[in-house]
Order: sequence, then structure tokens, then C-alpha cells
Amino acid sequence: MSRENLTGTTLAGYALQDMVGEGGTAVVYRAEHPTHGIAAVKVLKEKLRTDRTAVARFLREATYGTRVSHPNVVRTIEIGEAGPGVHFLAIEWALGELLEKYAKQHVPLPPEEVGEIIGQIGDAVYAVHAAGIIHRDLKPDNIMYDPASKRAKLLDFGIAAQSDQAPEERLTRAGFFVGTLMYVAPEALSGQLVTSAADQYSLATIAYYLLSGCLPYAGKSQREMFAQLLSQPPIPLNSARKGCTVPAPVEAVVMKALSRNPSDRYPDVVAFATALRACINAPTPDAGRTSLFSRVKSIIKRTDKG
Repeated sequence: MSRENLTGTTLAGYALQDMVGEGGTAVVYRAEHPTHGIAAVKVLKEKLRTDRTAVARFLREATYGTRVSHPNVVRTIEIGEAGPGVHFLAIEWALGELLEKYAKQHVPLPPEEVGEIIGQIGDAVYAVHAAGIIHRDLKPDNIMYDPASKRAKLLDFGIAAQSDQAPEERLTRAGFFVGTLMYVAPEALSGQLVTSAADQYSLATIAYYLLSGCLPYAGKSQREMFAQLLSQPPIPLNSARKGCTVPAPVEAVVMKALSRNPSDRYPDVVAFATALRACINAPTPDAGRTSLFSRVKSIIKRTDKG
């Protein structure tokens, strides 16, 4: 057993049952608490317990989670220190699996399912923005999804930022960025001030991926992807792969939210999600003609029987 694995021990009343994940700064356990029941417990890694910067970031993530209360955001249960430097964060144990895992097995997803997922996460991100926070790392790997209930929940505020921080504290130099390259907005790479519009771009990239099974840029390496993000428009959704045929209005909504200029996107994430669901759920002209044809056939049959 590694030194980082605390499975089988009890921490602040949480019986750590299984190690379910590990990142650069923390280890995540499935745990049971006599009062809170089943929970996910994130524990700062031992090697970072004396690192002031790592501790500050861990506590910042935990604090951001307590500021957002929404049915589509994983609920923060408790923040604590079980011993000197043993910082932990207990959060709701969400049913389902990471959307990344589900998507790999099922993309492209039916448009109606995509609209539902994006709608729920759009509402969640809007609540995050209303709390003065920019998530900065929206991606399928940071979304829990339960296919049975069709419920999606946002998690992980590990690199979130205050939306009202001074510009000099949040600007990045070209070549340095915060987030995941495949889902990051172009302005995050070029040193511009990152706003809530960057989260909208990332959410639109998720929608693009769920609808097509592809990403808006086809770079084969991180360097190539980086260069394309900085200099090229995204690939139109219906050109993402052979046989991709989403309705033109749906494509237009997604591509607007993927505009390189943040001011060309929707006013906020809810506006984008609402527009996407409206297009997906709108009846097509062909559907209307089919329905009319079916009614005429029914009338003819009844006439023939009479």
C-alpha cells in the first residue's frame, strides 16, 4: 500500500473505504460518515502539506464549493483539518459516472440527451458565475452524469478564480494558461483577461464533442492544437467527421458559442444552453409534413372502410 493510500482508516469521522481518484495535489476516497452517509473525501497529499501555496489552493477550492448551492453542482459537506496539515474536503457522493467515461462509450449522443446535459450544466455554471466565480476548467471529466436519471452535476473547483480579481492577478502570458487545452477558450492562451465567456466556450466545446464525437480543432499534438487555437477558426460542427449531420440551426448555435471573439458569443451560458435546447427540440419541417401525411392516410383509411 502506498503512503498516499489511506483506505481502511478513519479521518474526522469519515471511514475511507476505497480510493477512487488521484490528482496532482489530492487523493479522493469513497467514504462513509455516521451523520452524512456516503461521501467523497478529497485529502491533500502528504508531500504538499507543508507547501503554503498548495494548501492555499486546496482551501480556495473548498471555499468556492461552499459558495454555490445548486441542484446541478455537487454539494460541499465539510472542510476540515484532521491533523497538522491533513486538510480534507468532503463532498456529496453523486450517482453515475464521469461524463468523459460515458461519452467515450456512447458518442455521438442523441441531440435531445445533449440538450439536457448542456442545459443542466449551463444552469449550474450560471449559478457559479452569479457567486462571482469563473470555473475555468469545464470538461466532461469534471461532470458527473447518471444515465438512468439523466442528471448531470458539476464538480471540481480546483482552478476556479474570482471574477472580480484585479486584472494583473489573472492575466497570463502567451504560452501559459490555466485549464485543459482541448476545452480552453482561445483568449486564455493569448494573455487576455478571462471572463465568464471562457466558460461558455468550454461548455460549447463539450456540446460539440457530445454531438459529433470530435473536438473543434484537429491538432494531433499539444503544440499543433495550441497553434490552431491561437490562429484558426474552429471546424464547423457538420464537418467534424464524415456523416455528422446535426440540424443547421443546432450547428449555428454551437458555433456562435465557439466564436473566437468573446463578445460574439451569447450574453451568458444560460442564453447559449437555452438556444441549443430550443433548436434541438424544435419540430423540423419534414416532421410536420410527415405528421400531415399520416393524418391524411388515416382519413383515407377511414373513408375506405365506410
